[in-house]
Amino acid sequence: MKWNFEVPAGSGALHWWQKAPRIPTLMLFGVVALALLGTFALILTTVEAERTQRQQAVRTGAILESLDQIVRSTMSGETGQRGYFITSDERYLAPYNEGKASYGVQMANLRQQLGTDLPPEQAELLADIDRLGDAKWAEMAGVIELVGQRRIPEAHARVLSDEGQLAMSGLRRAVVELEAIEQVRLAQAVERAAAAEAKILPSLAALFVVIVCALALGLWQAIRKAEAEALAANAAVIAEARDRADILAKELNHRVKNLFAVILAIVKMSARGDKAAAPAVDRIAKRIHALVTSHEVTQGSGKDQTVDFADLIAKVIAPYRSSSERCDLSGGELVLPGRHAVPLGLVLHELVTNAVKYGAWAHPGGLVQVQWSREGNRAKVLWEETAADNAPPASEPGSEGFGSALIRSSERQLGGTITRRFAERGIVVEMDFLLADNQ
Repeated sequence: MKWNFEVPAGSGALHWWQKAPRIPTLMLFGVVALALLGTFALILTTVEAERTQRQQAVRTGAILESLDQIVRSTMSGETGQRGYFITSDERYLAPYNEGKASYGVQMANLRQQLGTDLPPEQAELLADIDRLGDAKWAEMAGVIELVGQRRIPEAHARVLSDEGQLAMSGLRRAVVELEAIEQVRLAQAVERAAAAEAKILPSLAALFVVIVCALALGLWQAIRKAEAEALAANAAVIAEARDRADILAKELNHRVKNLFAVILAIVKMSARGDKAAAPAVDRIAKRIHALVTSHEVTQGSGKDQTVDFADLIAKVIAPYRSSSERCDLSGGELVLPGRHAVPLGLVLHELVTNAVKYGAWAHPGGLVQVQWSREGNRAKVLWEETAADNAPPASEPGSEGFGSALIRSSERQLGGTITRRFAERGIVVEMDFLLADNQ
C-alpha cells in the first residue's frame, strides 16, 4: 500500500507573469469588444430595417385602402346613374352624389400618400387613374344630364357606347397595377428586414460563444491561480502527509509479517514433543510461509520492475493447494509491468479466498483452472471454477460486498475490464488489460 503525492517544483512563489494578464486573454477581450461593437452596429441596422418595413406596411395599407375606395366610389356612382337612367327617380342620385364626393376625397388621399417624388411607372399610373376616373365620372354626369332634360334616346345611346366601359376597365387595370407595385415594395422591405435579422442572429451566437470562451478562460486562470497558491501554501503539509503515509504502509506490512511469524511460532510450540503431530505441523508451517510470500507479492514489495504472471499466480494459490483442492495453471510467458502487481495480486487473492470459502474449493474435489495469454499489447486471463459433483449449485450473491468493490477498483487501476459470470458449476472470471508500452 503506497500513497504518492506530487508537488510541482518551484511552487513556492508566483512569478510576475502568473499574476499579470496573459496575451491570449487580452486578445480575447479585444475580440469581445470588437464583437460587441459589430453586434451593436448590426442591431442598429436591423432596427432601421424593421422601422422602414413598418412604415412601408402602413403606407402600402393606406394606398391599397384608397385605391379600393376609389373603385368602390366609382361603382357606387355607376349604380346610382343606371338606376336614375332606368327610373328617372332622383332618389337614385343619392349613391351617385355620395360616390362622387368620396371619389374626390380618396383621390386627394392617394396623391398625398404617394407623394411627389414618385418613380416614373407609379407617376404614370397615378396620371392614368386620375384621367380615367375623370372620364368615367364625366360620362356618368353626361347621361344624368340627358335624362334630366328628358333626352332619353340620346342618354340611351351614350350608355350603350363603349365610352364608360373603356374608362372603367382602364381605371381598374391602373388600380391593379399600382396595387401590385406597392405589394412588391412591401415585400422588398420585408426581405430587407429579414436579411438584417438573419445577420444579427449569427452575430449574437458568435458573440455568445466568444463571451463564454472569455468566461471559461477567466475561470480557468482563476482556478490555476488558486491551485498554485494552495500548492505553495500546503507543500510542506502535503510532503509531511506523504511521509506519514509511507511510514504507515511500511509499519502495517511489518506488523502483518510479525503476526505471521507469531502464528508460526505458536503452531510449532503447540506440537513440540508430539511426534504424531509433526507432519501436520510441517504442512501448516509450509502454508503459513506461502501466505507470507503471497502477502509480499500482493503488496508489491519486490524490487523488480516487472513481474512474471506464472510466478505471481503460483505464489497466490500456493497456501491453499492440496491433493483435494485441484488446480490447473496453464499459459505462455506473460511479463507484467511492476505497477500491475498490486491490483492484479489483490484480484487473484480475492478470487482464491472466495474459492476456498464459497467456490470450487469449499468442498473436496473442486477444480480451479487459470489460463493466461498475451495478444499483442494486451493480457488476457481466464479464471474458471468447477465444483465437485456433490457440491450444491453455485449461486450469484445478492449484493456487492467489499470483495466486489475491491475488484472494481483494481479493474480501474489495471486500465482494462474484469467480467464475472456465475455458471452452474462455478464462477468464470475473464480479465483483459493493457500491458506497458515497452513490453
